[in-house]
Amino acid sequence: MPDKHNQNSAISFGSFRLLPNLRLLEKDGAPLQIGGRALDILIVLAEQAGEVIEKRELVKRVWGDVNVDEGSLRFHITALRKVLGDSSKGARHVVNVPGRGYCFVAPLAAAPSGASQAHVAASRSLPPPPAKMIGRAEVIEKISTGLSLHRFITVVGPGGIGKTAVAVAVGHRRLADFKGQVFFVDFGTLRDSNLVETTIASALGLTGSSEDPVPGLLTYLRSGPLLLIFDSCEHVLDTLAPLTERIVRDVPQLHVLATSRESFRSDGERLFRLFPLDCPPQDENLTAADVLSYPAAQLFAERVARSTGRFELSAEEAPLVADICRRLDGIALAIELAAGRVNAYGIAGTASLLDSRFSLQWRGRRTAVPRHQTLSAALDWSYNLLSATESATLRGLSIFVGPFTLQAAAAVASGGGLSASEAIEAIDSLVTKSLIAPSGAQVMRYRLLDTTRTYAHGKLEDIGEARRLARRHAEYFRDLFDRAGTETSLPLPAWLSIYGPELDNVRAALDWAFSRDGDAPLGIALTGAAVTLWVRLSLFAECRERTRTALAALGETADGDRVRMHLLAALGLSLMYGQGRAREARPILEATLGLADRLNDNDFRLRALWGLCIDQFNNGEFGEARALAERFTSAATESPDKTDLMLGDRLMAVALHYLGDQAAARIRIDRVHASLHVLADKPKIFPLDLRTSTQYFRARILWLQGLADQALELVARNIEEGRMAGHALTFCSVLGQAACPIAFLSGDFDGAESYATELLEHAERHAIRPWAIWARAFNAIVSAKRGNIETGLLLLREQLDNAGDTRFLPRFLPLLGELAACFGEAQQVDRGLEVIDDVLTRCKNRQERWYLPELIRIKGELLLREDRHSALADECFGEAIEIAGQQGARFWELRCAISIARFKIGLDQNGAALEILENVYGSFKEGSDIADMRATRELIAQLRS
Repeated sequence: MPDKHNQNSAISFGSFRLLPNLRLLEKDGAPLQIGGRALDILIVLAEQAGEVIEKRELVKRVWGDVNVDEGSLRFHITALRKVLGDSSKGARHVVNVPGRGYCFVAPLAAAPSGASQAHVAASRSLPPPPAKMIGRAEVIEKISTGLSLHRFITVVGPGGIGKTAVAVAVGHRRLADFKGQVFFVDFGTLRDSNLVETTIASALGLTGSSEDPVPGLLTYLRSGPLLLIFDSCEHVLDTLAPLTERIVRDVPQLHVLATSRESFRSDGERLFRLFPLDCPPQDENLTAADVLSYPAAQLFAERVARSTGRFELSAEEAPLVADICRRLDGIALAIELAAGRVNAYGIAGTASLLDSRFSLQWRGRRTAVPRHQTLSAALDWSYNLLSATESATLRGLSIFVGPFTLQAAAAVASGGGLSASEAIEAIDSLVTKSLIAPSGAQVMRYRLLDTTRTYAHGKLEDIGEARRLARRHAEYFRDLFDRAGTETSLPLPAWLSIYGPELDNVRAALDWAFSRDGDAPLGIALTGAAVTLWVRLSLFAECRERTRTALAALGETADGDRVRMHLLAALGLSLMYGQGRAREARPILEATLGLADRLNDNDFRLRALWGLCIDQFNNGEFGEARALAERFTSAATESPDKTDLMLGDRLMAVALHYLGDQAAARIRIDRVHASLHVLADKPKIFPLDLRTSTQYFRARILWLQGLADQALELVARNIEEGRMAGHALTFCSVLGQAACPIAFLSGDFDGAESYATELLEHAERHAIRPWAIWARAFNAIVSAKRGNIETGLLLLREQLDNAGDTRFLPRFLPLLGELAACFGEAQQVDRGLEVIDDVLTRCKNRQERWYLPELIRIKGELLLREDRHSALADECFGEAIEIAGQQGARFWELRCAISIARFKIGLDQNGAALEILENVYGSFKEGSDIADMRATRELIAQLRS
């Protein structure tokens, strides 16, 4: 048995040798690759060989107070057995004792005094291996392997990310390969770069009084394979870089592993950039187990358990821990320091303090090097090494929130004696020094880690420069979005890839501008400029609130009429598209139109007329909507933008469609379709993608005209176009205006449900409330159609009640018709008739005729459920098919024909039933696979037989 108190003792069994202190497992003298947890388990079991270790005890000794399940233990036991070669027929080292735990059963041998003792003696300068390396196993393996291919590797990353711990772990991993000749040289405490050579010699155990220690150093290094670990090199690079380049060149068996916040830029150097620990994403649905699957959260939990005792992450605290890890950017030191505060402040309290400069002063381990005892000390270390230009640039960049472009950085950080070219050069240097992180793929962006930004912004406030930089920041984004709003050469996805990532900086600039120390006129101008961004991101709620804030700050000054007109137009549009049937939208848009007429601004006249027309659609005033569409078309003839005339045709097509004139609507929508090739980009007054939105209205009209195959094919293409367009509101409309209802009417309930589920997810993600309510109600009628009448009816009524005024939108009309039909299926005919009569009155008052044949047909079906009303049902069917014929709505004709045929079959009038079915069916040239066509064929076959 090994001496349990002598941690330097080797444990030998068979061809294996285990060195617990070095965290090293060898086989036949060669180190083995083994996971950290599996190695911990082996050390515990081997040190008590022959004894059964209970599972709970084993988990506690390996994981500490972090709560893990037994499955994790079994997983790592399996991994350990695989490394040791355990099998049911071969050697066995670790066995399971049912009901108790695990036992190490391999016979132990006395450890030879040769290699392992040499390792311990020769590696006296190498710090002990980290107790637990979380999330770095793959990194350690890559660097360790890399040292076999390259003789000089520098691990680069910001302060506190864990460079030293990784380097030390790699050193222990490679001890055997270098026969124990691994030496650790810490430059962190060195203040005089003239002592670099002496520091290296001292770490190697060399002594001498020579003024030039390099020759002796080179002589010693040539004695055999050797690994030098140079730690914290950034402040002595001017001296250390050329020396390292020389010794690597002159000593072929020497390998160097360095850690630094910037590269050596030396010949032969290979960079390994150490990235932060992976953090949980921003997802409300993550469970505690999901959060703890990320290394950053694992480190946080392990450190909390170490300082507070047993720790189990609750479901309520999981999002907070995920947020803490993200806001600390996965920086190991920052996470450890935050975890150390949990005992005093709790999880929620710790999270709330992260934004304060106070968090930079949280203290860590007393035994840590001074520069790692607080975040502030770690950042002081880097900041104090900067030149005056670099430090000024870093302070200026702290005004940004999230990623920023090089152009934005140069424009904002310059000034105050600093030129744009100097700022760009300083940014390049700050990236090299790991104080700025590159970010982005299509467009290169940069960002400060949150802790760095907090630190630098504190410095900015200390010298009284924060207000000047905040103003430059707001002015830059005002000018940027003034230009972006007139950009017509880019398709929407490309436009959003460039300007979408600027949203957080726009928000920060507006928050400052409307603050007590801000600049309200600048905020008003920025609000007007940013409207295009909010609209194209479908952020209508934010657009609504921001424009209201700007309008309140603007007041009633006469010289602000042009800005007021711009803001009112944006507010009216955001009310309509964000809330649906918004009662306050109309007076706002009428005020916009009045200002546009007074200022003779045809552009905003068109915007106001467009908004008012859409408002009339939403409120069901289709006659008035048509009149406004005509006014819009007349004004569009004076516009130099050809797109405006296309918009006039689209408005008229929609009006005619809802008024029930499908033939005239088809002429208008086809004219828009034929002109789409001249469209350079999305029209400035139209919040949807015009190409995509034209097609979903074409699909609706084609469907009603009985061209089912064309409509279904168009829907399929339209969905793909909608996804590619990248515009949230457009895609919601694609799904809700065409895909869902056409799939439902075709009898494809699986497809209808799938589309509605996707619509709901999309609408909720982008906070488009009217579509979210509609999607839930639509799924309820799908459920009812599948036979779940009771459940479907309950859910449908609930969602329609939640809709409030939104249910007066045209898209809700079929849901109300299906509500009446569901009442009939549930044997509540009176309630169904009550609903249908209310809806028919609505259609009459609003001239809402497009769905009228189906409503009247549904009323006839309800009346048929009461025998005494059969004559009234016959009248309804007759009226419905007549109106459908007048509208050119052949699909409604088909449905009416089926109802009439079934009614006549019930009266033994089979001949009349067959005649009407054959007349209608024969006029269809496509759509043979949809449910109503199949039903018609079945009835015809039945009647003919």
